[in-house]
Amino acid sequence: MTQSVQEQTGLGNYFVANYPPFAYWKPEHVPAARAALAQPPEPGTPLGLYLHIPFCRKRCKFCYFRVYTDKNARDVETYLDALAREVEFYSQQPVVGGRSLQFVYFGGGTPSYLSVAQLRGLVSRLKSAFSWADAAEVTFECEPGTLQRPKLEALKELGITRLSLGIENFNDKILEANGRAHLSAEIFRAYAWAQEIGFPQINIDLIAGMVGESWDNWREVVRRTIELSPDSVTIYQMELPFNTVFSRELRTLGPEEPRPFPIADWPTKRAWVDYAFDQLGQAGYTLSSAYTLVKDPRRGRFVYRDSLWHGADMFGTGVASFGHIRGVHVQNVDTWEEYLTRIQRGEFPFGRALPVQSRQRLIREMILQLKTGAIDVGYFQEKFEENVLALFENAFRELADLGLLRRHNGRIELTRQGLLQVDRLLPNFFEPDFRGPRYT
Repeated sequence: MTQSVQEQTGLGNYFVANYPPFAYWKPEHVPAARAALAQPPEPGTPLGLYLHIPFCRKRCKFCYFRVYTDKNARDVETYLDALAREVEFYSQQPVVGGRSLQFVYFGGGTPSYLSVAQLRGLVSRLKSAFSWADAAEVTFECEPGTLQRPKLEALKELGITRLSLGIENFNDKILEANGRAHLSAEIFRAYAWAQEIGFPQINIDLIAGMVGESWDNWREVVRRTIELSPDSVTIYQMELPFNTVFSRELRTLGPEEPRPFPIADWPTKRAWVDYAFDQLGQAGYTLSSAYTLVKDPRRGRFVYRDSLWHGADMFGTGVASFGHIRGVHVQNVDTWEEYLTRIQRGEFPFGRALPVQSRQRLIREMILQLKTGAIDVGYFQEKFEENVLALFENAFRELADLGLLRRHNGRIELTRQGLLQVDRLLPNFFEPDFRGPRYT
């Protein structure tokens, strides 16, 4: 059966990461972010730290993050100094209020691009600014080809508790076609080292629907994943945000020109993820969210995710990084030069922000928690004094009629089909003023 245009993988963001959408975060709201720093923390609100390490060996053709492949060693040192200084700025703000970090997340780019000496120097300064001795989770993203055993040993020694390997696929032709820097041999070598060293949690990332993917290959990807037996598996569905290499190639095509590379449609990607969920479930894994399965739910925690989805504060540091400070969304400036200039002047490098009202905070937490497959109605009644069943009655009813969710014992639960396409359902809960324009 021919799929509708809406079910083809078109240009634009699919994944919903926050609310209100980023398009509404504006430079004129930056003073609100600065003012939030001067306030004491809201009682009971956890605090986390995100560090953007924007360096990569290659830029993946589907990547939409702010990353650099052309920086030399001196550039890297300059950036790491600025990043540490930004963290030091935050440590002196009243909004910290004596809180220790609940979680730390090294994201990218490619944090494992850094040398052992660079990592030791950066972490030493970070720990001088903020203790993470009591942090429930310290996550570090890795590209397999950048790992050597001594680097992994150093990461364990520095306190990394959750290693996240960006594997994406095991097929070398598919990895090359999508611009990945690593190949399969590097995956297996790095994974074996990580297991031997004994990180508390090893996660592997996969992408369903990379260019060149097929049913036969996807079955092999799932088989090899089960064979590796990681502590957790994260599976994203391929999307084509506007600023990727693939998207730029597609924008040059005429209306009747065929695509130069195959991109699976959304029903196919959902079917691939559904298959992975079934196979991993049979292997003993438990669904943790629309993207994540864990081998042992008692150990396979995602503190970074769950804290943010329940309203935690997070200092987002580094170029173009996103954060949330006492009810204000904020993003740093998104150019290398401006970021370094602001830090050198002793300023927070905020580029745009948005104060979030109580109703918007409720919607943000509700739609993000829906990604776990269920929400507890009582949680929102207690925290926001709102009955979400009544507030979103029409949206819940429409999705229930489509077989995408059900109500059960004070909970809203997504069906498997609802979970597989949760991101396309979430705009149903957006306020009217925040629907329509590009999400970014």
